[in-house]
Amino acid sequence: MCLQVFKIQNLNSVAFYAPSPRLHVEDPLPLRTTSPGPIVLPHFPTPLLPPENLCHHWCTVQAANSEQASLRKTLGLRDLVLAQILCVVGSAWVGIAAKLGNSEAVFWLVAIALFYLPLAAVVIYLNRLMPLEGGLYQWAKQGFGEMAGFLTAWNLWVYAIASTASIVFVVPTDISYMVGPSAAWLPASKLATLALTGAVMAGIAWVAVRGLDIGKWLHNIGSILILLAYAILLALPLWALWRGRIATYTPIPWQMPKLDWFGVAIFGQITVGGLSGFEYVAILAGECRSASRTIGQSVVISAPIIALMFILGTSSVLTFVGHQPINVIGPIPQTLRAAAGNSGLAASAVPFVIALLIARAIAAASLLLTGLTRLPMTAGWDHHAPRWFAHLHPKWRTPVNSILFVTAVVMAVILLSMLGVREQEASQLLLNASTVHYAIAYVALFALPVFGSRRLRSALPGWLKPVALAGMGASVVALLMAVYPIVDVVSRTSYAAKISGVVVLTNIAGVALYRAGKRRSIN
Repeated sequence: MCLQVFKIQNLNSVAFYAPSPRLHVEDPLPLRTTSPGPIVLPHFPTPLLPPENLCHHWCTVQAANSEQASLRKTLGLRDLVLAQILCVVGSAWVGIAAKLGNSEAVFWLVAIALFYLPLAAVVIYLNRLMPLEGGLYQWAKQGFGEMAGFLTAWNLWVYAIASTASIVFVVPTDISYMVGPSAAWLPASKLATLALTGAVMAGIAWVAVRGLDIGKWLHNIGSILILLAYAILLALPLWALWRGRIATYTPIPWQMPKLDWFGVAIFGQITVGGLSGFEYVAILAGECRSASRTIGQSVVISAPIIALMFILGTSSVLTFVGHQPINVIGPIPQTLRAAAGNSGLAASAVPFVIALLIARAIAAASLLLTGLTRLPMTAGWDHHAPRWFAHLHPKWRTPVNSILFVTAVVMAVILLSMLGVREQEASQLLLNASTVHYAIAYVALFALPVFGSRRLRSALPGWLKPVALAGMGASVVALLMAVYPIVDVVSRTSYAAKISGVVVLTNIAGVALYRAGKRRSIN
């Protein structure tokens, strides 16, 4: 039996015994104690970790719980369901999938079976075991150790930076479609793009500083607006049939796909890119009410809604613009313009729907930024990042330094992505750079039930292992195929080199940051 005593910030001495083989953080680790004396964890005769690792594990979890106890618990089940929809559903993915033609439904269903459902299952069980602020960072740290946990969080953080930039980057394109042909120059203007995206980032940074008390309403409204925009998109073919503008409409086209590199590349994008995000909301577990229960419930409720939105939305895009080049930055505005034209009553409604998409983009970027800022904060708790990132605003209890830093980084990424390329190539560079880092994080996520610590694996059901293997395989495909462009680019070699170079350099930087944090922690 291992027994050691530690001093933890804001807690009395804590006695740590060998934990239960079924790790469940909320039961054995009460957060707030008013009585003096040690918190004694349940004793089992056979420890699953060496004594020093065992005590360190529980010290780390208890410290994380202690830190997140100071955060406001503002998110309920309704907020989480809407956040899942906002985080997962984007406007670009229906255009990317539409490039597959009538085989899009087959690809979506295969992606749902091999990635989407495994992701939902793994996230539900891991969050039930460890409902901690930081989500995947905390899970990987407990399953693989501190360095693997840090690098997993690092790749997730870099993904979210690129993803936030790519979402905000869409705003000028959507505005050009909303205004009409007179604003067609807007997406190609680097100065106008920087001005618009800078204004958006300044606004969502202010909301992030104010906290989820305000931020959750922006996110909820954004989710409702994307639901409304998709409802209009899905109803568009029915309206066109009624008005005689189209002869036929197939809601779920069924054609066996032609297996080539192009199809596999799109499969990689719609899995790790389009169908991802369930685990991202778990980053905010420390700010959720009953996180171990409500985050899992939000996944179960939102999953079928999201799947139908993607499949039927892609069919609508195919119906109206499948015969012409598809704009992967703004496929829904392009579809609306193609269906309604530039004149008449229907055309007058197009700007309203595009305005919904712009509002959704701003809300989604706000949600991603919120999660982005929590990862440096939790790393600061563990001394893997400077404690400066963990400083909370004295009134709003938000990581204000982390928010300002991340906002500056996102704007730098937007600027760098536009150097020497056209706007659609810049958008794809951002999307695929984010996909590669996300795929690395997902390989780690799906590896936890298969290769994680024995203590963690024993706490998960046996059927979760083959399910996780399916998700891991889909993530590896996405990782390998992200360097294949699905739009016309200036140079395929340069395109692949940019993405590969970014991934290598960012992970080298991640290792250097971890080692620097380790030295800081020792000192």
